[in-house]
Amino acid sequence: MSSLSVPKPACLNKPFVAPHRFMFGPGPSNVPPRILEAGANPIIGHMHPEMFEIMSDIKSGIQYAFQTQNNLTFAVSGTGHTAMECALFNALEPGDGVLVAVNGIWGERAADMAERIGAKVNTISAPPGGCFTNDEIKKALSKHRPALMFLAHGESSTGVLHALDGIGDLCHQYGCLLLVDCVASMGGAPLYMDKQGIDILYTGSQKVLNAPPGSAPISFSPRACQKAFNRRTKPVSFFLDLAWLANYWGCDDKPARTYHHTGPVSAFYSLREALRMLAEEGLEESWERHRTVAEYFHSGLEDMGLKLFVKDKSSRLPTVTTILAPPGYDWKEITSFIMKTHNVEVSGGLGPSAGLVLRVGLMGCNSRRASVDMVLSAFRDALQHCHKSKV
Repeated sequence: MSSLSVPKPACLNKPFVAPHRFMFGPGPSNVPPRILEAGANPIIGHMHPEMFEIMSDIKSGIQYAFQTQNNLTFAVSGTGHTAMECALFNALEPGDGVLVAVNGIWGERAADMAERIGAKVNTISAPPGGCFTNDEIKKALSKHRPALMFLAHGESSTGVLHALDGIGDLCHQYGCLLLVDCVASMGGAPLYMDKQGIDILYTGSQKVLNAPPGSAPISFSPRACQKAFNRRTKPVSFFLDLAWLANYWGCDDKPARTYHHTGPVSAFYSLREALRMLAEEGLEESWERHRTVAEYFHSGLEDMGLKLFVKDKSSRLPTVTTILAPPGYDWKEITSFIMKTHNVEVSGGLGPSAGLVLRVGLMGCNSRRASVDMVLSAFRDALQHCHKSKV
């Protein structure tokens, strides 16, 4: 008689076959075949010399993508949320002041994370779809005198691309570090970490880079390193402790690397190939492609009578477009119809934009006119066949 009280699960008697879908939501994106193939390479040890070489290549690729010479540049083992916590947990201590610019869900989450570690959080708020002027930021910095300021460059919940020029200089004028979230914008819109005075910058692997979720590029300026490595207290997370991660990635000039955690080997294979593809195309070429494809998409939407959520054209995120939910329609019915009928994923709003918008992501390999034509056709079909209220 078996001593097992839980039988073999019947669901595991057959393999899972993932459906192929056109991933035109705000992320993750479709993964090109060569990135999938890279991730399928044989596993090697996370402390093998070949792995350290791959990590060095990843570091160089991130420096190019971020346009930074920061030595402390690496990829966190986890998604963009992990990188956000890595930035906040290392740059802030209990009692430190932080200013969070909230114009969407990512500002809300940054404030939540900072509060959890005992930081003194102050916020400035803009309506969904809005941005902050440098004067507004300057006034808030002068009033609160924070140790760190958070701003989302690409706010994927509202479709806003926030201008960055001059903000880093303002932060440094008030002795403040600038932390920027570029998860939805990196590779799809101009971004210059060093020139724009950004102290901590992070992104995710699954957006414009088109790699599977699970690794998150991040970089710390010398000014941010000085703050992080001269703490009075240890960071609240061992897994995200910058001193350990700097050694694991060979960024601390120590003669040997010490085991910290088992890095996601396959994810690093994929991330290296994704960065290689970005370098092959060229960063400026990628920015321009995303811009022109987004403009083509926006024109097509407006020709259909749909309205864009972000009114200021210069503040529209090229990678994630927010469309006002068509009056009289149930947005959930639209997204369900498009998925069922066209095998296309588009999304509803998130956080402050929930119920207000539809979100379409055209990132990396999906940023092309053929994808736009596919989405526009799906929208036309949905508006014709989905129920419209007479009210």
